[in-house]
Amino acid sequence: MAKQGPRKKLPKELAVINADNCTGCEACLEVCPVDCINKVQQYDQFQNLQSWCEIDVERCVGCEVCVHIPGKKTNPYELKVCPWDAIEMVPTEDVALVVAQIGGPPEYVEKNWDRLVGTAQHLVELKIASG
Repeated sequence: MAKQGPRKKLPKELAVINADNCTGCEACLEVCPVDCINKVQQYDQFQNLQSWCEIDVERCVGCEVCVHIPGKKTNPYELKVCPWDAIEMVPTEDVALVVAQIGGPPEYVEKNWDRLVGTAQHLVELKIASG
């Protein structure tokens, strides 16, 4: 379970999943060390139809493990986690805009605006305030 309470420091970048590219395979969910990725099921009656994963940016620590598994310096090959390149690292100050654009179908983002974009905007404000 992820640690609760205020952050000591905001990460320079946060992970955001492009819902259009995500198939909901849960590969990223399995590797996340802070358990901040959840699967979204758009239609309850149709299992796995139009499902995708989303990142709780408030809990994301910017570790990048959902994007690629860190390799040894002697190994030049990067092990990608998402086979569809649906996850990108976004500067914290840009995360609200990016989540609003690619965080899910427009009607889903609008319905969940406060949780998705509002939370991201709060992090942007904290980042700006901390200089």
